[in-house]
Amino acid sequence: MLGTQQSSAMVAFYEKLLGKPADMVDPDNGFWGWQVGNVFLGILNHSEMGGKAKDAGRIMLNFETPQVKEEFERLKTIGATVIKEPYGMGEGEGAIATLADPDGNFFQLMNPM
Repeated sequence: MLGTQQSSAMVAFYEKLLGKPADMVDPDNGFWGWQVGNVFLGILNHSEMGGKAKDAGRIMLNFETPQVKEEFERLKTIGATVIKEPYGMGEGEGAIATLADPDGNFFQLMNPM
């Protein structure tokens, strides 16, 4: 769950990132959530979570995709902030890229392990 004071921007961003509207919507309680594989990602309107993330890399979401470079380019167009361009994880290990959402939380795109 990601707590934020800018839930509208965060929900719009993650809808574009995930390519679908939230699976669970409770605007009266300030909550939106998506089932993503075996994980549930939630956005919670939280009065004490304002501004940019202070330690943006402390918790990092990893989104697996076989098309890291293509998704990286797509996410730049929806407003993701580039932290690190796609690079190799090791010899023959695939690619990884790091970006940030509207609150400055880091997330990564990476080839499935």
